[in-house]
Amino acid sequence: MRIKRVLNNNTCISTNREGVDVLLMGPGIAFGKKQGQSIDMAKVEKTFFLKDPTTMSKFTELVIDVPLAEIEVAERIINYAKIKLGRQINEMIYVNLTDHLSMAIKRKQQEGINLSNPLKWDIARFYPDEFAVGKKAVAVIQDAFNVDLGDDEAAFIAVHFINAESDSPREQNLAVGITTIIKEVEDLVKDYFHTEFDEQSLNYYRFITHLKFFAQRILLGKHYDDDEDEELLTVLKSRYSKSYACTLKIQSFIMDKYHFEINNSELLYLTVHINRLVRNL
Repeated sequence: MRIKRVLNNNTCISTNREGVDVLLMGPGIAFGKKQGQSIDMAKVEKTFFLKDPTTMSKFTELVIDVPLAEIEVAERIINYAKIKLGRQINEMIYVNLTDHLSMAIKRKQQEGINLSNPLKWDIARFYPDEFAVGKKAVAVIQDAFNVDLGDDEAAFIAVHFINAESDSPREQNLAVGITTIIKEVEDLVKDYFHTEFDEQSLNYYRFITHLKFFAQRILLGKHYDDDEDEELLTVLKSRYSKSYACTLKIQSFIMDKYHFEINNSELLYLTVHINRLVRNL
């Protein structure tokens, strides 16, 4: 293969048989090389390409300044996440996570600083699988670079994977906002009923899962398609009066802070989930 562009001593761009640009990586493979010269493929440790040209372009620019070892660690973490989460992950994770990890490692090595994450434990509770990936990432980085980034950084890494689980540009980068809303609503329910929840229960899991999508709709300004549940909602008002009253407090809070009007369908589902949580009180 011949060099199309030299990025640094360890990385260059070439073109495969299908005419697709690929990154070739390996220690010193492009040292002293110029465009048009051939590459010793025996020295190439990794070939890399992304389907989306824009994402590939951003990643290409990123690897100019990021050490090869950090790129390889980021890829290991992403591959682990694909297995652990069992979900599609947007290709932008290669750009966002690699850049984030490189900055975090540099900040720790050069300045001894770990950033504090105020949502750390909420992310751990509401997104346990993604937080587990973050913890694994911290362990991999500790092993590779002798740098301890801690649980705060594990939560930051988790947020990247939460965001990467959506292919829609509008729905990406919502993880922090979603986590905040979930915590706010959960606290409202706890305060209203003066209780704590069994976070290992199925009803709690269902409640939090519902709140994730509820929060996403708030941030995107979306509602359920129909609003034809008035009759059923009337029944629930009577049958689950305290849960419904709590839901009205949530409705008021969301309107005041987020200027989002919760319709009858939203009220109905929230009331049902809250009643499941507190029915034994």
